[in-house]
Amino acid sequence: MKQIRVLIAEDEKEIGDLLKKYIERELYMVDVAMDGEEALSLFEKNTYNLVILDLMMPKIDGIEVCRKLREKTNVPILMITAKDHEADKIVGLSIGADDYITKPFSVNEVVARTKALMRRFLILGSDNGLQEKTLLKFKGLSIDMKKYIVYIADEEISLTAKELELLKFMASNPEQVFTKSQLFRNVWGDSYLEDDNTVMVHIRKLRKKIEVDPSNPLFIQTVWGIGYKFVGEKDES
Repeated sequence: MKQIRVLIAEDEKEIGDLLKKYIERELYMVDVAMDGEEALSLFEKNTYNLVILDLMMPKIDGIEVCRKLREKTNVPILMITAKDHEADKIVGLSIGADDYITKPFSVNEVVARTKALMRRFLILGSDNGLQEKTLLKFKGLSIDMKKYIVYIADEEISLTAKELELLKFMASNPEQVFTKSQLFRNVWGDSYLEDDNTVMVHIRKLRKKIEVDPSNPLFIQTVWGIGYKFVGEKDES
């Protein structure tokens, strides 16, 4: 199996070196960029499976780096922020980050989140020969788990790893109503504190990408007072 390669974009050298040391213990290859410009340059030159991205960086900040990465890749992005404000977390998730962690943090928690994101990414992208796990088809919507692509009326829509995982989980259980807490536990994992805002941000982003009218969604519907459900007629063709 090809070795996993991680890019850390962190302008505080001590933090970057510490994260590199601990993540390399998982047998991952790790490169560290000290600013946003260097991070984008390294990403152009190498193939990375995951990016750990500090929000506050010189030259090009983490928000802009995340936007530029999302224009060309769906690899998982773990965003680090020193600001413990809800708005910063929501902005990070809205522009394509798959997860976030706030400074000060436990290095072991960063490693755990890195491993969890990589595990889910590799599972979603793996070819295990089971068609039903790599392709979900509904009337007007198809989910290709290998390419991280959704087709809406034959139009190709690109999703982030976390968006795809959320959609896949709901679409695999059509008509079942899930609370925000249930979605968070199943998609983000038990090791995280439950965060309703994270779920709502991703639901909103999904609707903008897959719904003709996001304010009147056909696929991801709100069940008032409870949560959300996926509605779709399976395409057996």
